[in-house]
Amino acid sequence: MYKIVLLFCLTLALQSVTFSAEKNYFLILKNNKVNVRYGPSLDYPIKFIYKKKFLPVQVIDKKENFRRIIDHKKNSGWIHNSQLKKGKSFIALQEVILFTKPTKYSKPLAKISKGKLLIAKKCKSNWCKIKTDKYSGWIQVKNIWGSVN
Repeated sequence: MYKIVLLFCLTLALQSVTFSAEKNYFLILKNNKVNVRYGPSLDYPIKFIYKKKFLPVQVIDKKENFRRIIDHKKNSGWIHNSQLKKGKSFIALQEVILFTKPTKYSKPLAKISKGKLLIAKKCKSNWCKIKTDKYSGWIQVKNIWGSVN
């Protein structure tokens, strides 16, 4: 009997760890204009509007077709899931150097400023290939906010 109770408790603990890991994940904005609401319904008033396509947001809760999100500036609210999608984008939390190859010993191309939205084309280990307005190159994935997975 003791083994069955122990096994049951262990199973519940593993399920709660799995559930909590799924709870916080990153998505990106699908459109250039996305309404953020005070609550999880179209009946709630608009809190603010995002005007940046591909901006990464972290999902911290969900209710039916709405996701409660938080952004890199700690703003939060509810967005309809039709306005969100999976993607690889992130915000640079400090200045980063854009390199020609995925190594810090390659030729530097540009300095990416803090707060810049970056969209990753592909990633490997701790480097991502990104494209900016003028340059295409690799940055080291550290001090960023968002998802590269």
